[in-house]
Amino acid sequence: MNQKIKNSVKVIALMIVTLSYGQSKAHLDKSKSLDERVSILLEQMTLEEKVGQMNQYNGSWDFTGPLPESGSEEVKYKHLKNGWVGSMLNLRGAKAVRATQQIAVEESRLGIPLIFGFDVVHGYKTLSPIPLAEAASWDLEAIEKSAKIAADEASAAGLNWTFAPNVDISHDARWGRVMEGAGEDPYLGSKIATARVNGFQGKNLDANNTIVACAKHFAAYGFTEAGKEYNRVDMGMSKLYNIVLPPFKASLDAGARTFMNSFSTLNGIPATGDRFLQRDILKGDWGFKGFVVSDWGSIGELVTHGFAADDADASAKAVKAGSDMDMESHFYVKELVKLVKNGTVDEALVDDAVSRILSVKFELGLFDDPYKYCDEVREKQVTGSASNNEAVLDVAEKSIVLLKNENNVLPLKKSGLKIALIGALAADKNSPLGSWRIAADDNTAVSVLEGMQNYKGNTLVYEKGTEVSTGKQSFIHEVEVNTDDFSGFDASKNVAKSADVVVIVLGEIGFQSGEARSRTEIDLPGNQQQLLEEIYKVNNNVVLVLNNGRPLALPWASEHIPAIVEAWQLGTQSGNAVARVLYGDYNPSGKLPMSFPRNVGQCPIYYNHFNTGRPINKDGNVFWSHYIDSENTPLYPFGYGLSYTSFEYSNLKLSQEQYKLGETVKVSVEITNTGDYDGKEVVQLYINDPVASIVRPIKELKGFELVPLKKGETKTVEFSLTNKELGFFNNNGEYLVEKGTFNIMVGGRSDKGLKSQFELK
Repeated sequence: MNQKIKNSVKVIALMIVTLSYGQSKAHLDKSKSLDERVSILLEQMTLEEKVGQMNQYNGSWDFTGPLPESGSEEVKYKHLKNGWVGSMLNLRGAKAVRATQQIAVEESRLGIPLIFGFDVVHGYKTLSPIPLAEAASWDLEAIEKSAKIAADEASAAGLNWTFAPNVDISHDARWGRVMEGAGEDPYLGSKIATARVNGFQGKNLDANNTIVACAKHFAAYGFTEAGKEYNRVDMGMSKLYNIVLPPFKASLDAGARTFMNSFSTLNGIPATGDRFLQRDILKGDWGFKGFVVSDWGSIGELVTHGFAADDADASAKAVKAGSDMDMESHFYVKELVKLVKNGTVDEALVDDAVSRILSVKFELGLFDDPYKYCDEVREKQVTGSASNNEAVLDVAEKSIVLLKNENNVLPLKKSGLKIALIGALAADKNSPLGSWRIAADDNTAVSVLEGMQNYKGNTLVYEKGTEVSTGKQSFIHEVEVNTDDFSGFDASKNVAKSADVVVIVLGEIGFQSGEARSRTEIDLPGNQQQLLEEIYKVNNNVVLVLNNGRPLALPWASEHIPAIVEAWQLGTQSGNAVARVLYGDYNPSGKLPMSFPRNVGQCPIYYNHFNTGRPINKDGNVFWSHYIDSENTPLYPFGYGLSYTSFEYSNLKLSQEQYKLGETVKVSVEITNTGDYDGKEVVQLYINDPVASIVRPIKELKGFELVPLKKGETKTVEFSLTNKELGFFNNNGEYLVEKGTFNIMVGGRSDKGLKSQFELK
């Protein structure tokens, strides 16, 4: 080919590229509908570019420095330039995000912006309590505000997508990821899912301080066998529809634009390859218009599960099932173009997935301003602000649950006391940040020691007592638990002997709960139990403060220790929140979102269980549903939590005794603060459907209200029960509301309350 022909070819090629680029500009026309803009852009895309939008890479090099010239990082860089990347995760900071976005927008053919994802689970830099702790607040406004703060800081750091909320219901405290969810109940879990989605996404995704929420893990991940991470799940349809799915449906109804599928199998099918979950239920019955992202490498794990033969087979099965974006398997970008070209995968499935992804990017306003989240000035102003710290302190206080308070040991006097503060966790500034703290700086939590030092009227003496763990702590390594170093015991016993009261802080370090942190023993790790017993021998006026990410089994402490405070892992303002509760500046109002077992052998344990055919001991023999070595009841049940004041329930009323099917049932109750302190009570309404076409639980939470009461004050609380609360799903996934008698209970915990009943005709 001579030079003249070569030049002509170059000119023609340039004209084609220019024409193509000009045509692509039509999708930027805001006067067109969202669907029109997506369709216009989709028509301009090559198959490779479409598949690229379904590809998510981990950001693992500094995009603001020298660009990679070899290895897998060079491949990622080239794919960015080619438009073969739709999203990045774990790349944060306004400067770094801008540099990366610039490659995608200014160097690729169509300039499609990236969406940047991150695990903003309970905060970005300024951390709120872990989600399980926040659920203990039962304060939906505070939870929504917590998510809003997280979105504000994350968006200022260039992020526009969080892999949260985790809405997995779980009954098993052995599973480490219970710390990420809202506990054991689908009704409470649904309300909290709604609050978190609203907090992250706000009223307008186009704003630069909101981020896309991602409901995870779809579905049933909280029921992994034996509480072991990444394990199998087997369950019936009734449990799936009535326990597992409601918080996901609530997330969708709240507007969650993305879902993440589960690592586990459900009834033999890995969730990532489960068409029933993703296409039939989520995108079919529920009409979900957003997109589904795999969990890290879970498309690749279809091969490991034994569900797919190889990379290509896994890619085909995942996309056919409805998984739209591949997080870090690299299978789609490697295999999907070939699968479409050889006829294995219909290109319409690719078009559907890409349309969903592009729609979310349009909703975020990224096509109008791809750098809207890249304001370094705003990043400095927002992150760690005083107002954010005040807000997370507020929700931390509300998340604390008072489990026991014999002889009114608490609140502590503010002067004249000699207090021994004991425990490595009392001085720990890392563990209160929890397991998901990847954006927060180390040692930025206020410790309990620091919080208590703010109260100057008492003499405070601190001793470590014992280390909880040895060696370096990290997100990716096993925790080494201290079981043989007792060197601090004697010094701790000496300060305890002469103290008026001992405050001992025990529990789990931050990395003993969370992903891949399943435990077969859920008592106090290491030699902390021995320390507690030794301290009690020399001074039995003990306040036990628990720092943990899951329910713990504490039968000895429950029997012997006069005051127990469940303080979880409360985030940045942890120590200040604990101190304010201990000294009575905040009257604890938290209620357990998950039952505390007497021992690990009771797991899984939950309040809304079934009656069985032999629920009680009628004849004095052994043939009834029970353990021969433990009570059936939990140590502390769902909904349980004490206060420094006391509350009395009375005058439970129904607007009538009989209702027609479809009518609203009105329930009212009076509650009086009968104690000496102002306080707040979570009033809880439970129902029981004693005779139904499928067996129903002994009780189910169907309403709650957080009620502030001055001492001596009485208020009337009203609830409404509609078809939404009174019905259930059968084994075919059909929603039924059946006639008959319903029992109701109203009180301050799941195991006690005033009772009544009504009938649906």
